[in-house]
Amino acid sequence: MNTLPVTFAGETLHLTGSGALHWPARALLCVSDLHLAKSDRIARREGRMLPPYETRATLTRLADVLEATGATHVVCLGDSFDDLDGQAALDREDAETLAALQAGRDWTWIEGNHDPGPVTLGGTHRAELSLGPLTFRHIAEPGATGEISGHYHPKCRVRGPARPAFLMDRERMILPAFGAYTGGLDCSAKPLQELLTDPAVAILTGPRPVPAPLPRTGRRQHLPPQGRPRRIGA
Repeated sequence: MNTLPVTFAGETLHLTGSGALHWPARALLCVSDLHLAKSDRIARREGRMLPPYETRATLTRLADVLEATGATHVVCLGDSFDDLDGQAALDREDAETLAALQAGRDWTWIEGNHDPGPVTLGGTHRAELSLGPLTFRHIAEPGATGEISGHYHPKCRVRGPARPAFLMDRERMILPAFGAYTGGLDCSAKPLQELLTDPAVAILTGPRPVPAPLPRTGRRQHLPPQGRPRRIGA
């Protein structure tokens, strides 16, 4: 499995081409915005029928990255289900697959805006989780440090179609959506630019994670005490 190691908040984190974050020192895997049972939610609320395979595709990808990393703690960073009724909408095979992935692992569901109540399919449910220097939450908070969040489904275009991307500055990291039926927000969009400070970078997902320049459209500049920008990960 191709990964890109980065230094963040003094920790070595591995960014995978699938959009998952691996923290080897903690045997932890973090994924964001699975949006399981999205096709069911759209059918229930909008009456539109989509092929109901996104949950299986997402769980298969999750199983692959868990096998590759050997992670024993999984943090799902919010919006794991497209709504709270999606838990009951899982068919038996998908529910059994999820239970098998949870078996023998610590599993933490972080509260999202799509799934704000308790998740009842095993594991623990938290508003946020702090481990060492890192804090895991669904939506980034201004002024936070050592923060890992999701919610925005960032995408970035270099050549060809836009690709899901990690966004990272000295204080925060925003994960791409891991789910199969998820759109995205361009990394130049105002909500993302207002959260990030210079220097910042995008890491594009795909067969091999690739760092890419992050368009600057209103970001603040982070100046260390010496008055000079520092390299990310320094």
